Amino acid sequence: MSFRLRVLGLVMLVALTAIGATAWLTLRQASEQLTESATADQEVTDLVHEELLNYARTHGTWEQVPSLLSDLGQRTGQRLHLATEFGEVVADTDQLNGRTARELGTTVTLVDPRPVLTFPEGEEPKTALLVTLKLISNYRYGVRLAACQTRNSAPIDMNVDSFGVPSYRSSEMLPQCGDFASESQRDPEQDQQRVNACLESSDAGRPPAALANPDPVATPGEESLTTCLARVFTEQVSDVSAVPLRVTLGVGGEPSRPLSAGPMLVAAAGVAIPASAGPAPLSRRVRRPTVRPTEAAGRLGRGDLASRVSVSGGDEVAELGRSFNRMADSLQRAEERQRRLVADVAHELRTPLANLRGYLEALKDGVIAPDTELFASLHEEAVLQQRIVNDLQDLALAEAGTLAYHRVVIDLAELLETARTAHLAVAETAGVRLAVAVHEPVLVNVDPDRMRQVFGNLISNAIRATAAGGSVTLTAGHMGGSVVVRVADTGTGIPAEALPNVFDRFWRGDQARGRRTGGSGLGLAIVRQIVTDHHGTIVVASQVGVGTTFTLTLPPVAGHVDAESTVVLPQPSRGW
Repeated sequence: MSFRLRVLGLVMLVALTAIGATAWLTLRQASEQLTESATADQEVTDLVHEELLNYARTHGTWEQVPSLLSDLGQRTGQRLHLATEFGEVVADTDQLNGRTARELGTTVTLVDPRPVLTFPEGEEPKTALLVTLKLISNYRYGVRLAACQTRNSAPIDMNVDSFGVPSYRSSEMLPQCGDFASESQRDPEQDQQRVNACLESSDAGRPPAALANPDPVATPGEESLTTCLARVFTEQVSDVSAVPLRVTLGVGGEPSRPLSAGPMLVAAAGVAIPASAGPAPLSRRVRRPTVRPTEAAGRLGRGDLASRVSVSGGDEVAELGRSFNRMADSLQRAEERQRRLVADVAHELRTPLANLRGYLEALKDGVIAPDTELFASLHEEAVLQQRIVNDLQDLALAEAGTLAYHRVVIDLAELLETARTAHLAVAETAGVRLAVAVHEPVLVNVDPDRMRQVFGNLISNAIRATAAGGSVTLTAGHMGGSVVVRVADTGTGIPAEALPNVFDRFWRGDQARGRRTGGSGLGLAIVRQIVTDHHGTIVVASQVGVGTTFTLTLPPVAGHVDAESTVVLPQPSRGW
C-alpha cells in the first residue's frame, strides 16, 4: 500500500474514532448532568457536612447559612435542602436559585454543631467537675457572642481547646454583643446541681476507696463520671448553641428526560464527512514533495554526487529536502577529500620510489659502482618512505577511532622535560635554545607515548622554523579549569592566509623544503587527531618574522584542579 493511502486510511480512522467517541461521551455526560442522581457519593456528603458543621461552630448561628449553602450547591452540583429535626426549612438551593422545589433525595446527613465534651485519660473527679462548670459558662457566653458578632458582620475567632469545646474571642468586639452574651449566663447553682448529680450517680454503691480512681468504671447500667459530665454539658448548652439540622442531598422522583440521540448523531455525521474528505488533498500535498527527494536519493545511490533537491517553503518536508542536500554536500566533500588524499599519497611516494628504482637499475646495469655511501643513501630513502607509510597508518587509525591509547595520570612537567631531552641535541646543533617553563605540578590523564609523539612533532617543526640564536619554549599550567600547554618559537612565522591549512595533510609552511628538511607533511594532522582523541583542542597563532605558538588545551585530572582557579602561564618573550 502506498504512503498516500496509508496516511489517508490512518487519518480517517483516527477522525472517525475520535468523532464517535466524542459524540458518545457528550451524549452520556449531558444526560447524566440533566438527570441528577437521587443519591450523592460519600465524598460530596462529607464535604457538605464538614463545611456546614464548621460554619455553625464558628458563627454560633444558622442565620446567614443560605449563602454558604448556595455556594456548596454550585461546587458539588447537588440540590441541598437544610431543615431542623422538626421539618422547619432553613434553606434550599432550589428556592435560592429561583426554581420550583423538587422532591427530596434520599441522602441525609445530620449536622449537630453542639460540642462533645471529652476529658484526657486519668482526669481527677474533682478537676473534671470544676472543668465542666467552667466550660459550660465559657461556651454559653462565647457562642452567644459569636452569633451576635455574625449578625452585625463583625469578626470572630474560634479555637477548639483540648476538651473539644470551642472558645471565642474578637479583636473588634461590639459592646452590644458583650451585653447580649452576658444575658445567656444562668444561675451557677443549677449547673452545680446537675454536675454534682453526676458525681453521686457514678459513685453510688461503691466503697469510698474507689473514689480515688480518676475515672471510675461504671457497673452495668451505670454511667461513668466523664460520660455523665459530657451529657450534662450538652444539655446545659443546647439552648444557646445552633440547633442540629438535617441536610438532604440530591433529588428524588422520576429522572428528567434524557437527551435525544438523533440530533447528536446528525451533528457527528456532519463533522465526520468533511473530516473524512480532508485527508485526500493532505495526502497529495505530502506525497508531492517526497517524490523529489526519492528520485534524488536514487541518483545519489548510482554515484551522481552532484544530485540535489529543489527546496522551497519552510515546513517539515522542505526541511527534509535541505537535510538531504546537506548530506549530499558532505558525501561529495568526503569523496573529494579521499581523491585528494590518494593523489597526495601518490605524489609523495612517486619521487622516492623513482629514486630507488633509478639507483637500483643503475646498479643492475653496472652504470654506477656499489659503495657504502650509495647504500646509505638508498637506506635513507627507504626510511623516509617507511616514515610516510607509518604516519599515514597512524592518521588513518586515529581518524577511524581505532588508534589504541593507554592513559595514565602523569605530570606534564616530566613529559615536557623528556621531550626536551630527546630533541636537545638537534636544537643545539641548529643553535636554538630549547627550554621548559613549568612552575607547578600539572597532572593529566593521557597516553604518554602518544603525547610525546605530539610534542615531538611540534618541537621538531619549531626547531626547523627557528634560525640560529632563536629559542623554543615549552610551558604548561592551569587556566580557567583546564590544562594549557604552549609550544612557542621565535622562528620565521606562518602567513595569515596559510594558518587555516596548518593541520591539513601534506601541508608544509615552506613549500621549498623537501621531505628531508620539511617532514612528511602529516605530523600536524596526526597531532590534532591525537589531541582531539584526548578530549582536547589545539590552535595556532603566528606572525611572520616574530614566531609561532601552538596552544593545547586538555582536561585536568578530576579532584586535582579547582575549576574556578586561574594560573597565568609563563609567556615566551615574543608570544601570544
